[in-house]
Amino acid sequence: MSSGSKRVKTEFDDLTYKIIGCAMVVHRELGPGLREDSYQRDLEIQLSKEKIAYDSQRYYEVNTLEDKEGFIGYYIPDFVVEDTIIVEIKALNRLDISHIAQVIGYLAVTELPIGLLINIGERSLKFKRILPPKNITDHHVNRQWLYIPDWMKEENINL
Repeated sequence: MSSGSKRVKTEFDDLTYKIIGCAMVVHRELGPGLREDSYQRDLEIQLSKEKIAYDSQRYYEVNTLEDKEGFIGYYIPDFVVEDTIIVEIKALNRLDISHIAQVIGYLAVTELPIGLLINIGERSLKFKRILPPKNITDHHVNRQWLYIPDWMKEENINL
């Protein structure tokens, strides 16, 4: 008997629910309208209270697709939780497809199995659980979300 839900169950559901619960606490305490870094700091505190292991702003090298050797910058997700889940938070009026693409890009580079996109900027908390597409290896680098270190910018100026 089908429940009618299209939601895919994963082995990470309990952990994603805990993360979403932490984000709900932050949203309830701070409300919408603040800068993203305010929410990030409070979410770090909440994750720690719940004894959820995370890295904040971990750098992942991004290379060109052609040769896999050409370093072009870094992707820096807001959180990597228990070396399993990418968590990207936003403080916007609404999410759009580019934010989903950002998380998919992070999943492609990290090869992690699941991502959470959480928007604390709306009146009620919004979140999307994102699984990597089947053709993740074909994913193209989205330079909009790429962090380019200053030393690389200086090299390009001097060419």
